[in-house]
Amino acid sequence: MKQFFGAFFGSIIGIVIATILAVLIIIGAVTASIGSTFKQDAVTITKPNSILKIVLNGTIIDREKEDPLAELRSLVPIGAGNEGMGLNSILKKINNATLDEKIKGIYLYCKDIDGGYAAIEEFRNALLNFKKSGKFIYAYAEAYGQKEYYLASTATKIFLNPQGAMEWKGLSMSLMFYKNAFDKLGLDMQVFRHGKFKSAVEPFIADKMSEANRLQSETFLNSIWNSMITGISESRTITTNDLNALANNLTIQFPEDALAAKLIDATVYEDEVLSELKKKTGITEKEKLNFILFDKYDFKSKKDVITTTDKIAVIYAEGSIESGEGGDDKIGSDQLAQAIKDARLDDKIKAIVLRVNSPGGSALASDVIWREVALAKKAKPTIVSMGNLAASGGYYISCAADRIFAQPNTITGSIGVFGLIPNLQKALQDKLGITIDTVNTNKHSDVGSTLRPVSKEEYNYIQTSVEKVYDVFTKRVAEGRNMPQSSVDSIGQGRVWSGADALKINLVDELGGLNDAIAYAAKKANLKNYKLTELPKRTNPLDKWLGKVEKDAETRIIQRNLGFTYPFLKQLQTVIQVKGVQTRMPFELIIE
Repeated sequence: MKQFFGAFFGSIIGIVIATILAVLIIIGAVTASIGSTFKQDAVTITKPNSILKIVLNGTIIDREKEDPLAELRSLVPIGAGNEGMGLNSILKKINNATLDEKIKGIYLYCKDIDGGYAAIEEFRNALLNFKKSGKFIYAYAEAYGQKEYYLASTATKIFLNPQGAMEWKGLSMSLMFYKNAFDKLGLDMQVFRHGKFKSAVEPFIADKMSEANRLQSETFLNSIWNSMITGISESRTITTNDLNALANNLTIQFPEDALAAKLIDATVYEDEVLSELKKKTGITEKEKLNFILFDKYDFKSKKDVITTTDKIAVIYAEGSIESGEGGDDKIGSDQLAQAIKDARLDDKIKAIVLRVNSPGGSALASDVIWREVALAKKAKPTIVSMGNLAASGGYYISCAADRIFAQPNTITGSIGVFGLIPNLQKALQDKLGITIDTVNTNKHSDVGSTLRPVSKEEYNYIQTSVEKVYDVFTKRVAEGRNMPQSSVDSIGQGRVWSGADALKINLVDELGGLNDAIAYAAKKANLKNYKLTELPKRTNPLDKWLGKVEKDAETRIIQRNLGFTYPFLKQLQTVIQVKGVQTRMPFELIIE
């Protein structure tokens, strides 16, 4: 009886707590949505002689995510936390701060930034443009990683904590290989591919990089590094040779080393930086700095007051490519193709900018999206802006555009195809004592089964499909880029290129970011005054949150337990679960 009442009252208490939490969530969401107008009015009040404070902490994603529960998070631990800094918001706010006469400078507080180098490049270019306007940038950190320092190198002055640290060692990329583990498990991975550089399957059939894979990896990694040190060299007046020597000799170990190498301007504590900022803005030590927090900053210039109905659609394609609706980190061909179609048929939309940040995925889904891009190009200017990744399927959906923009450190190309079927028969039989017996109506009814090896006839059947997809892929690129198919094949074969190298071989047209692509689209459409509209349309953020809390919690627990191995195991899971022929990035890129 005690156990009964204990369980009964425990359930009642649980229901009450859940109800209270649900009410708080709803109140927070309603307050965030209904009260947003009043809140926006409050944050737009910027005092003269203000400084925009940007705390570099978290992941940079292409499109900012809405969080209706942001205000409630400080009261109740109900969600996943930081959803990331949206590059679209970053570029807009820094551009507005450049025009805002009340903003005198930017204070970069560098903590721990994560994101691809192309996104960081766009961020950095926006900061450089801000500084060109005659305003100042001060940067401070307790410790600089290489990504943080690359952004900080734009600053008028760079400060480092006297007891802090700075990393300067060059870039590295590691791949994890599973072949020996699979051999021990008795797992046989059956591979079908076209492209000598198509190394997505290498981790399953080898214990180290092939010479082709090592060549492409070294080439694009060095291209990214050279782009990075060239930018720092121009900002800090240090030669690229000296920057390489500092990395090769591990010269930068303590703050005084960074100061001696002229990578920073002073070793000081933050209170001393704040004193410097007061002097810079002409206020006394006793007065308070007029800081405007980046997430609260909302300024509308005269350029933002637009009366025209003409629009440019910015369509975001972020994540791996699959058939269906997709999700937060996946491109669904149904959803994206519909968004492009809607933009094509909307007479108010005069041009389209497709923002691609994808390692590829399903060949069929990529072709569905490609078709809509090709149709859009016939109707109105259609421009592609490549982000961190626009490789394999990401390039497939880009190649039909009128013009392609990429950053020097964008990862693109990877024009190649593969298929993968694991054979579990030996593993089940030898390790677990499980045997399989099958009944078919026809000779090859179970072709593609993971419970037995494919026959030679079946291998040729599947390989023919791979060759067919590769042929179509290279034809699409040849048509879109006005190149002979043989030339596409010679630079294809699954090889990955940096944006800087892709420009040399006609895979992209111009180096630049999202704003450059938008400006070009406006020019092509003869637009001087226009609005931007973002697609696909956002789903209700509250519905999305309620559906993803459990999944996010599970993901965080797995990430915490697996640490640095999580991305590799996630890649393993993704590749094993793929269906159909793939136009996918050859590996999980983790550049440090």
